[in-house]
Amino acid sequence: MAILLVPGFMADETLWNDMLPALERFGPVVHADLRHDTSVEAMARRVLETAPPSFLLVGFSMGGYVARAIARQAPERVRALVLVATSTRPDTPSLQKRKGAIGAAAPSIAFSGLSRVAVASSLHPKQRDNEAMIECVRAMGVRLGGEVFRRQSMLDRPGDLERSHEIRCPTLVVAAAEDRLRSIDEAREMAAAIPGAVLEVVEDSGHMIPIEAPERLLDIVVPWLAAHEG
Repeated sequence: MAILLVPGFMADETLWNDMLPALERFGPVVHADLRHDTSVEAMARRVLETAPPSFLLVGFSMGGYVARAIARQAPERVRALVLVATSTRPDTPSLQKRKGAIGAAAPSIAFSGLSRVAVASSLHPKQRDNEAMIECVRAMGVRLGGEVFRRQSMLDRPGDLERSHEIRCPTLVVAAAEDRLRSIDEAREMAAAIPGAVLEVVEDSGHMIPIEAPERLLDIVVPWLAAHEG
């Protein structure tokens, strides 16, 4: 059974590096490409064009919005869904304002990756001085570049809580106890709205669970996927 991994904002396939050996036990690993499109639904359509006929689906953060759109657009192809550090809520007014400022900025402005402060704010407080981890996150953004940054920054993420009932596959919601970007309450409301969804919490981790706590994430995800891959 193939497993399709959907990364988050300004993250590439290296987000999952520490998890790949364990995930490859399920079959071929396919990485979603979120570099080109300007809406969640368009991203989902592009992913489905090249995705295997059926697959296990894992979405992280922004990728969770895309993963849910994939599950709605092609429910017959998604065997099971894992949503990591994500939400069903729409962008806040402050985030919409920030997006407008980014959109108004000249495309020629040089992009040198996400700021160290921005990256540190996504991590557990104990990791705020972990230069190797901060650079790991920053390097993904540098590789994706300025055009992708502007495109993903302008992406409209409408709330889809009211559409949660459309997801019919087995669903696992994973939240981080110390996530300063996505709250436990957001994870709880998402899990409650998706029929039959299960909620698990990774302790002692910030938002970037696949990088901060890959082994603990695998301890949750692998047994659950194994029980639902058939």
